[in-house]
Amino acid sequence: VLGAQFNSFTQPIVIMLSLPLSLIGVFVALLFTGSTLNILSVIGIIMLMGLVTKNAILLVDFANQARREGASITEALKQAGQIRLRPILMTTAAMVFGMLPMALAREEGADGSMGRAIIGGVLTSTLLTLVVVPVGYALLEGWKERRKAKKLAKQLASQGLKSGITPNESAPQVLVNK
Repeated sequence: VLGAQFNSFTQPIVIMLSLPLSLIGVFVALLFTGSTLNILSVIGIIMLMGLVTKNAILLVDFANQARREGASITEALKQAGQIRLRPILMTTAAMVFGMLPMALAREEGADGSMGRAIIGGVLTSTLLTLVVVPVGYALLEGWKERRKAKKLAKQLASQGLKSGITPNESAPQVLVNK
């Protein structure tokens, strides 16, 4: 579905990079608090995956918009990070404070593992997603641009034309000589 949405198979890979990062926080939080991995914490993990995916999709989508407007990869990622940072942090804070009563529940019959799993996962995934998604995006988009430049240079060379294209340029200028 993400491949069809973004018209790319590389960008969903970037988005999916953020999902394992949330599991790190889940397991650390459960281990630190002495909670178990049970059905409630697994339900929390499923909810967490939706939130983490949403954050990554927003970053990639805003970067794509900036790229369509002519920004370089680096500039697009800076703009996306600046624009989406506050909403991502607000969502994280709302989720943490919303799950706090559930995580702190100590009454008989109360199981706070869902809240603890969500809090741990949201905190780590937010911090790591803001780093890993832009890095993954820059690497994969840079690779795609270098591949396109090489392909264009090869096409021009097969036609007997020279180009001023180097594989590292993001927006090549074509100089035609016979």
